[in-house]
Formats: sequence, C-alpha cells, structure tokens
Amino acid sequence: MTLPAFLDFASVFVFALTGGLVASRAQLDLVGFTFLAALTGIGGGTTRDLILGRDQVFWVAEPVYLSIICVAAVLTFFGAHLIHRRYSVLVWLDAVALCIAVSAGMLTARTLGASWPIEIVMGVMTGCLGGLLRDVVCNEVPLVLKQGELYVTAALAGVVTSVVLIAIGVNDQLSIAACVGVTFALRAGAIALGWRLPTYKHQPPQNVVK
Repeated sequence: MTLPAFLDFASVFVFALTGGLVASRAQLDLVGFTFLAALTGIGGGTTRDLILGRDQVFWVAEPVYLSIICVAAVLTFFGAHLIHRRYSVLVWLDAVALCIAVSAGMLTARTLGASWPIEIVMGVMTGCLGGLLRDVVCNEVPLVLKQGELYVTAALAGVVTSVVLIAIGVNDQLSIAACVGVTFALRAGAIALGWRLPTYKHQPPQNVVK
C-alpha cells in the first residue's frame, strides 16, 4: 500500500467515526449515521480529487473505502452510548483525523505533480471540508469556524512545514511526519490549553455629524 493510500484509509476511518458521533448527538437512525460518516469521511478527499482532475475519485477507484465508512457508522451506532463525554471524544478524534487528512491531501497533490501552492490548498481543504460539511448538515457550530479556534491555522501550519522541508531536501516520510506533528500539536494546544488567535473586534459606527 502506498503512503497516500494509507493516509486516505486512516483519515476516512477516523473522520467517519466523528461523523457517527455527531449523528449520535443528533439521535439519527443507522442510515443517518452512515450518511454522516460518508459525508465526513470522503467529503474533503472527493473535492480534492475532482479539483486535481484525477482519473477516478479515490473511493470510486477503491470501493473498499465505503466498507470502512459502513464499519465506522455501525461501530458508533451501537457503541456511542458507552461514551460518557461524547463531545470531548469527538473533538479529539477530529484532531487526529485533521492531521492525517491534511497530510493525505497534500501528498496526493504532490504525487500528481502539483505546485507547492496547490499542495497547500489541497492539504487544508482535504483536512477541513469533511468536518465542515458534517457540522453544517447537523446544524452545529462548525469546529473550523469557532471564534479564534486553531483549526484551519493548524492545518495550514502543518502543510507549510512539510512544503518547506521538501524544499530543503527532506524526504516525503519525514515531511509528512512533521506535517502530522505540527498540525496535531497546534490543534491539541487549542483543545487542551485554550490556544486561540486574536479575533477581529470592531467598534460600533458613530453617527456623529460634523
């Protein structure tokens, strides 16, 4: 199995688990669990492959990804009730999925010969889009858009780190490890330590006539 395929498998499974956990919070049926698991698991990668013009979208070329999604949906449907702090588990699983998916998106673009700006965009999009779709469909505030949250920033930092390392001659394996490490470290800091970026604060307009 190639490294891009392994990363896709891992990110699809973990993101699908988060989709199932969100479905449990919304009290959906098994079909709803499967739909959300699929939307979360393959949403980012599908968009990536369509934009990059791959011969086939990754899960169309390898339908086993659909089996992985179904397994994740069934596991969460029958096991979510055993998790007492479900939202906390969801957030941490999402962090793991993010750092893997970011790496998968970036490496896929690199393998297809894309330039480094496209690698960055594909990495961030692959990591963030599935979770965004999941939360929007379930009418939850998307993690990616929470005020000051280090989410897109974590993904961007990880991808840029990898691109810089490749530029100075580091091999793919180490650059991917660095991408995963930087992305997860920043996301974990946001979750556990409350790391935030400053947000825009405006003052109300003053209706003063001079």
